[in-house]
Amino acid sequence: MFDAPVLVFAADTGLRTALKFSLELQGFRIEDGRAGADVNGAGCLIVDQDGRGEGGLPFLVRLREEGCRVPAILLATNPTRYMREKAASLGVRLVEKPLLCDTLTSVLHFFMYNGKAA
Repeated sequence: MFDAPVLVFAADTGLRTALKFSLELQGFRIEDGRAGADVNGAGCLIVDQDGRGEGGLPFLVRLREEGCRVPAILLATNPTRYMREKAASLGVRLVEKPLLCDTLTSVLHFFMYNGKAA
């Protein structure tokens, strides 16, 4: 079990529930980031591109501008070149939806053990 929580920022209840279920089975502590949790105390952030009113990428830009350096994963369907480049410039790992294989879990394990971007 990892001590620091993984905060999930996703408006879609089904996505949040599925991530919580599958990732907790693997030993991660998953919390709903929208509930006002301390992002700087998290082990990692999972942000759905469609999951916030302002969009996931602008949300991550704002967090980085505010000094948040917590490893982050952006979930996106059909990401544009701009989105890929912007995420990379922020040190954010982009994982494409639909979530196939173990890509998300592998990135999470790397972040939680190393505390830095992949």
